[in-house]
Amino acid sequence: MIYTTNSKLVIYMPAFNEERQIEAVLKGLPPSIEGVSDVIFLVVDDGSTDNTATIARKAGATVVQHRRNRGVGAAFHSAVQFALENNADILVGIDADGQFNSEEIPAIIKPILERNANMVIGNRFTQGIPQNMASMKFWGNQQIAQIINYVANQRFQDVSCGFRAYDRETLLRLNLFGEFTYTHETILSIIFQGLHVTECPVSVKYDPERRSRVAGSLLRYMIQTSKIILRVLLDYRPFRVFGSLGGVFIALGITFEIFLFGHYLIAGSYTPYKSAGFIGLGFLIFGLLILVIALISDMLNRVRRNQDKILYEIKKTLYAKT
Repeated sequence: MIYTTNSKLVIYMPAFNEERQIEAVLKGLPPSIEGVSDVIFLVVDDGSTDNTATIARKAGATVVQHRRNRGVGAAFHSAVQFALENNADILVGIDADGQFNSEEIPAIIKPILERNANMVIGNRFTQGIPQNMASMKFWGNQQIAQIINYVANQRFQDVSCGFRAYDRETLLRLNLFGEFTYTHETILSIIFQGLHVTECPVSVKYDPERRSRVAGSLLRYMIQTSKIILRVLLDYRPFRVFGSLGGVFIALGITFEIFLFGHYLIAGSYTPYKSAGFIGLGFLIFGLLILVIALISDMLNRVRRNQDKILYEIKKTLYAKT
């Protein structure tokens, strides 16, 4: 997709009870950017119980409100729909608490404007751990990044940063399901659909007194994100998951059978290890069943890919630019 100086940009931020910071953050956003003809500020009020929505509207932002707090993943869904319905060429997400520098938005959309990337992720870790970032949170981010790198077969330093940009092609192709978070699912989904994802260095400042609403509990955060990663992996790489699991059980079964056969050659009898033969046979049968599941899942994966293509064409028609 080719962009010109007539590109339309939506800058959105998910907000939950951010009445203290929201006005200052909105006023700090760039009203104009080189290469962009129109900039829209969008606040997705995710069930706030304070005056976040009212203050955001007074500050000049369009506000989409959720009746209850549904999570940043659900807020992202709303932002994507808004961007498509309003003919946006680029969507940028930035936090509502002011921890990111909005002056870096031109840099983060530059690869998209130059048609060198479909999606750009802010990288907070080019200089190591940011100041005031909890060491356990940094460690958790690094572990999740390693999992994403393995699954995507591409190297990223920071896969959890909410400061990122998407072109229209990416928005049309996204079919996401998680409401807790969206950061990892988007990367995998877009890479598996053949689009280009890259990183851009960004600065961040953490308030040591502020507790993250997304990753307040590191254990809960890792469990939730691991579930999302596993689901996407099962959707796009099912044979790798079930094939590897089946291979492990088959290998165990063969090991037990070799042990039993070796004992027979040495002692001339299966006694007292007959049970090893039954255990090995059980592993072999179970492993073969899992391989059958792997083959079926791989066939269903082709159906999923076709469905993604169909949904993409439907969205292109539904959200055709006017």
